[in-house]
Amino acid sequence: MIEKVFIPPVKIQGIKTKIVQLISDNVFLTSESVWYEPFMGSGVVGLNLAPKNAVFSDKNPYVVALYNAIKEKKIDSYNVRSFLEREGALLKEKDADHYYFVRERFNNSHNPLDFLFLNRSCFNGVIRFNRYYKFNVPYGHKPERFSKAYITKIVNQVKHLESIFPENNWEFTCCSFEKTIERAHENDFIYCDPPYIGRHVDYYDSWEEKNEIALHDALFLSKAKFMLSTWDHNKYRKNDYIDTLWNDCYKLTQEHFYHVGASEDNRNAMFEALLMNYDPKTTPNQPLKSGEQLSFDLW
Repeated sequence: MIEKVFIPPVKIQGIKTKIVQLISDNVFLTSESVWYEPFMGSGVVGLNLAPKNAVFSDKNPYVVALYNAIKEKKIDSYNVRSFLEREGALLKEKDADHYYFVRERFNNSHNPLDFLFLNRSCFNGVIRFNRYYKFNVPYGHKPERFSKAYITKIVNQVKHLESIFPENNWEFTCCSFEKTIERAHENDFIYCDPPYIGRHVDYYDSWEEKNEIALHDALFLSKAKFMLSTWDHNKYRKNDYIDTLWNDCYKLTQEHFYHVGASEDNRNAMFEALLMNYDPKTTPNQPLKSGEQLSFDLW
């Protein structure tokens, strides 16, 4: 049972803060397990649930670089505060001009602190890159964004990471989900939160049907237990891939509301689905095989 969910310093659309408890209640880990998270994103799930040994990976090198900088003590809560105070004051003075100045600076130098600033001052916390891998999210038009209280909130999030990193053997790496999943063994656990197929994709790379199929196949080739987050349905439509590609999984659902999205169609209550290759009610010793016929109740 998680008493309080830790919110990481990176803000990402689709963050799983509200369903961390549901995930925690149904994850199967042993003392020997290594936690593998091939789509780290903000890291909110693994940073709250991961055991002592974990591998966090993502194709976005800038999120990985930020967490590695904190882990390696190249960035700490003190220089985060001074940086955000300085840049926040310039944003308040120069408004959009300073935001786009920092965006250009980041696209040239890839400073993790610039990335943190942009992530907290861009439109809706979107992390999006153009085909040249340049950060291209527009300004959020909040020149007074970096108030003293807001900066302290971010600083405390960094402090929390500083306190837990030395206690754990956690690796942060930039690589494909295939390579990350290949590393998992029988007693390990894989948690996947890929871009949602059929939904808007504000991510480092696009996500198409071929990617969804490749993920399914990679997970079932692994001998580890896995859990995957995706969308089940909303009032407009449903995720047909669950009844076709992922019909060999157990499923749990929970309603969740997204407050972000470029269009109103993407700001609605949605039922999230957790797909697993094991029955969370019994946690059997052996994971299921791809194509095995299942009968189960939705919780």
